[in-house]
Amino acid sequence: MPTDPTRRAALLNMKLRTLVRDHVGHELGDLSGTEPMPFGRGAALVADGTAWLLLAEQPERSLGGALAWATRQPTASEYAIIAEAGTGVLFRRARLFDLQISVWHAVERMLVPAVTEPYPSRDRVDSTHDELRSLIEAGGAEPIEEHGVLSGEVRGLEVCRVVDDATTGEVRLEVGVGAHDREAFLMIHGGRPTVEALSDVVAAVELHRREGAPYHPLNKLGAERFLRWSVLRDPHRLGAAELHAAAPPVVRANVKDPVPSVAVGSRADGTPLVVVTSTGIDLDLVPFALDAREMHHPDAELLLVVPSRDASPVTRSLAAAARRPPTIVPWD
Repeated sequence: MPTDPTRRAALLNMKLRTLVRDHVGHELGDLSGTEPMPFGRGAALVADGTAWLLLAEQPERSLGGALAWATRQPTASEYAIIAEAGTGVLFRRARLFDLQISVWHAVERMLVPAVTEPYPSRDRVDSTHDELRSLIEAGGAEPIEEHGVLSGEVRGLEVCRVVDDATTGEVRLEVGVGAHDREAFLMIHGGRPTVEALSDVVAAVELHRREGAPYHPLNKLGAERFLRWSVLRDPHRLGAAELHAAAPPVVRANVKDPVPSVAVGSRADGTPLVVVTSTGIDLDLVPFALDAREMHHPDAELLLVVPSRDASPVTRSLAAAARRPPTIVPWD
């Protein structure tokens, strides 16, 4: 795909028109006069009461943005989502809304109905990896399990991870924020005792990762996970008897991309809770959160915890469109 935005937008618009025309055939007589409309994540058009949206950028994280755009179109009552990847996740999330949404997988010039993608494996951490849990704790980090991976966090920021050496198969604890940082740390400090190395990193991160700290990259990364850490320290503020960190409904690609965080627990009366934290205006927060509830406990009460400034009208509108609407809880 060319890098020029104007050229890229024109090609995406042409692609969408071709896909829709070939799919509907001659039943949509006025399609030739239907012009694509501006849509930042791909291309969109409205014809015969249906909003068609082609998702070209991070499709698995674009359902919220697509619905935010489509539901504002006065002539559209049905919504057709098209993508070349991530359609299994899109389909899984689309059915959690009280809207007429169809999801299509584009194969060359043909649209194929999407099929739901199963949730990631919820395997427990391997016993050989779990043996290093004590090292994480001794270094001052909090052990976190997600999709069979054991890592250590400091106030929501990952600072170490248990891995298998790709060459020797040796299990070891790597220290650093993200894969590249861990690799660099290993090259520079390979022979240093892990607990000592981790303790130094933990101390450095704690210095910056606190309320009111001056701007620093270490307090900007994983802001949504810092919010989860804050919530877990004070679950009673949400009316929860207990809460603990839980895995997201999709595997995180890396620690530097902002992705909502998940916690599960219950109220004092036993009512199950799923809590999802996020910062900034994340248009995909609601689909992500509904997906997280479906994965962990479909019957649970769902709370979306965001800073007050981020409880936006578009988030509230998407929440109201869910089959079982979540409750938005401002947190400051």
